[in-house]
Amino acid sequence: MRLGFLGAAGEVTGSCTLVETGDVRFLVDCGMFQGGPEARAKNHRALNFGFDVRAIDFVLLTHAHIDHSGLLPRLSMLGYRGPIYATPATIDLLEILLPDSAHIQEKESEWQLRNRHRRGKGEHGITPPLYSVEQAMASLKLLQPVNYGENLAPVETVSVRFHDAGHILGSAWLEVTVTGEGKQRRLVFSGDLGMSERPVLYDPEPPPADADVVLIESTYGDRLHRSLAETEDEIVAAFERTKAAKGNLIIPSFAVGRTQEILYMLASLVRRKRLSPLKVYVDSPMANSATRITLAHPKLIDPETRELIAWQQAHPDKMYVEAVADVERSKALNEIRSGAVILSASGMCEAGRIKYHLRENLPRSECSVLIAGFQAAGTLGRRLVDGARLVHIFGQPVPVRARIYTVGGLSAHADQAALLKWLGGFHQPPGRTFVVHGEAGASANFAQAIGEQLGWNDVHLPSPGEFFTL
Repeated sequence: MRLGFLGAAGEVTGSCTLVETGDVRFLVDCGMFQGGPEARAKNHRALNFGFDVRAIDFVLLTHAHIDHSGLLPRLSMLGYRGPIYATPATIDLLEILLPDSAHIQEKESEWQLRNRHRRGKGEHGITPPLYSVEQAMASLKLLQPVNYGENLAPVETVSVRFHDAGHILGSAWLEVTVTGEGKQRRLVFSGDLGMSERPVLYDPEPPPADADVVLIESTYGDRLHRSLAETEDEIVAAFERTKAAKGNLIIPSFAVGRTQEILYMLASLVRRKRLSPLKVYVDSPMANSATRITLAHPKLIDPETRELIAWQQAHPDKMYVEAVADVERSKALNEIRSGAVILSASGMCEAGRIKYHLRENLPRSECSVLIAGFQAAGTLGRRLVDGARLVHIFGQPVPVRARIYTVGGLSAHADQAALLKWLGGFHQPPGRTFVVHGEAGASANFAQAIGEQLGWNDVHLPSPGEFFTL
């Protein structure tokens, strides 16, 4: 058996693992690299993946986030025609996420082309889309649903079970059993794990008693999240400061998972009278679609969240929520000078409507920006978190006078303590452990913590493109 780490090795995005066993080859995730110009270059260097896509037997998808799913249309357009297995909720989300990813790429190329023409330059250097909306739609036909706990046998020698990872709606960690040469080997792929005892979703299911190979994410492998109580205090402080200054609060928010969690948090704070009544504008068609999909899967939502949703819907005077759809209404939000809470995608501020709201509100000292999620190196969101006083949006300089708040307790990823606790669910150390899906420092720190706190010895930090024979 061989494992090939084609992405998310020494970095957070681009998750893609190639598994070769006997005459069977399959992928776990097929994600896009994210994080500015360097990530775009990586995506284009990986245009052909480095292997014959037609030799892949099947794909297992842990969840819908683009850094895990975003190159599936590329795989399809290059000739892959096999099944892509995912949970039903993940499939529902991909029906909006993948076409949107293609749309963003097409619009970005169009903007680059117009900009170069305005400057009297040719088309050389324009970044073409990785795939079109039509190609993204075609890839959706390959998706096949698998429920949590269901026994899947994609080929005779491989069986798979999807387990709730508690990260976003439909997210899963995978238990893969491979039979060959008269023996069985169990591989566990964590995907992205969520925090326990957090709102909206159920906690991650514990791992099996043992495994031969474990791939564990490490997005926050070097740090601890703030408690929910501390996070609430930070949110309340940001609101109070912005309200007193008579400005707007802008929240860049991932459309899937983060937006729904923030809406829950705001409703909870208003209900408990820690916040005064709010006017919240969700300016992201994708986030609004994702919210509808979330409500369409009530069995995946914890009871407390279902009860709070009912309260908010019954009390619009306490928390008014407008799902902004058309572009003209989105533009009109920038006429509001005070009292608005605007949630908009993308969460790393790299694309979408959030860039327009930042362009209008960053120069205003009375406004605030609440950063509530991971910001990859090279992104606009990361520059704001790092304290930039001047940023460029749509090629134009924008001074940063608004107050920037960074709230760490709303992450959809488990922190170091939660990751170690989940790994502690194994009754004995795995034969081999690979630390993936984290920036180099975070992964190295977490690998050291695994050795020191769990006593596991065979822990590896794979390099991009590295293969291991097991």
